Amino acid sequence: MLNTFEYDKTKAKIQGLSVQVGELFAELYRDTSMQPESLEALEAYKSLRRLLPRESDWMSDSRHIGATAAHKATQGF
Repeated sequence: MLNTFEYDKTKAKIQGLSVQVGELFAELYRDTSMQPESLEALEAYKSLRRLLPRESDWMSDSRHIGATAAHKATQGF
């Protein structure tokens, strides 16, 4: 499967950024004084995730590659 990070360093960079932005979102979200900023971080996270291909190209509801790690980042794990 060529949609993995080992074959495409650009996709790997996007995945890494999405994890970092997900972590930033989680931190901002926990700080109630940063709510507007947390929503902006969430939008940045979603935009980055959309740049990655889906796990199953033929299914429109499949997740983008690296979804589990990215999701964990938004939950503060």
